[in-house]
Amino acid sequence: MIGRRAFITLLGGAATSYVLWPRAAHAQQRMPVIGFLDARPADVVAERLRAFRHGLKDNGYVEGENVEIIYRFAENQVDRVPGLAADLVRRQVAVIATAGDDVALAAKAATTTIPISFIVSQDPVKLGLVASLARPGGNLTGINFLTGELAAKRLELLIALVPAARRVAVFVNPDNAVITNPTVRDVETAAGAMGLQAQIINVNTRQQIDAAFAMFARERPDALFIGTDVFFTSRRVQLVNLAMRHGIPSTFPNRESIEIGGLISYGPNTADTWRQSGAHVGRILKGAKPAEMPVVQSIKFELVINVQSATTLGITVPQSLLVAADEVIE
Repeated sequence: MIGRRAFITLLGGAATSYVLWPRAAHAQQRMPVIGFLDARPADVVAERLRAFRHGLKDNGYVEGENVEIIYRFAENQVDRVPGLAADLVRRQVAVIATAGDDVALAAKAATTTIPISFIVSQDPVKLGLVASLARPGGNLTGINFLTGELAAKRLELLIALVPAARRVAVFVNPDNAVITNPTVRDVETAAGAMGLQAQIINVNTRQQIDAAFAMFARERPDALFIGTDVFFTSRRVQLVNLAMRHGIPSTFPNRESIEIGGLISYGPNTADTWRQSGAHVGRILKGAKPAEMPVVQSIKFELVINVQSATTLGITVPQSLLVAADEVIE
């Protein structure tokens, strides 16, 4: 028979265990933290981030409910990216998600242990991010959306709209050699094969974009090719407005530019790419090892044409392009 004092002691011990157990369980169930790193301003990738979160949700993770995301944006100041990557490493996030070739390289330099899921436009093997597409072999894996490898096709589609073109201006970012060097090589090769003169123009600030178009007022090119670079994505409103104001047919690397008045784009489905990235990160949170996760290559490509902008520029879109287009904006 248990005495009164012993019974109270036993009851108190049980109560203490009951209080402590939920706290311990709560500690064990602490949310995993994703570090997200991008060189652009937050508002530029807002729509893309919605797709990223959708991919996370497909794998059972909802921001604020069972996963936390720490966002770091370099606001187009590429020199800030390594420091932001180092900050995420110091915070010991569970996984780092990156967008942009140079951003992925900065994250790789910052850690060899924290898993990294990237979105890149170039071959990640050539970039030195992974050992192979099938078996990355380190702490990185991700999505290759191949935009950088579509330069010749984009130029071909632009010239189909303006077959009389002979001189094409090409905007590239001199600060991003990882993307700029292959873009210049591919565009110049394709231009030569089509009998075109490619005028390479280095721009990496808002003021330099303005200066380039001021030059076009004196020496107008027949068409304009916007290179694949996160800087140009962030300046798409300025680029579209100036191209239309100066009456220069232009090709862009993403559909967002066409939705706001750009003429033509050809490339991967951006929303699908970012959804895949979110799904990749979700699988890593569930325990998948980047070393054993094959790099996903985009398979959804889309041709988008803004017919209203074509009409404004005095261009009649060939029926062959209208039929081939995935979306025609009237």
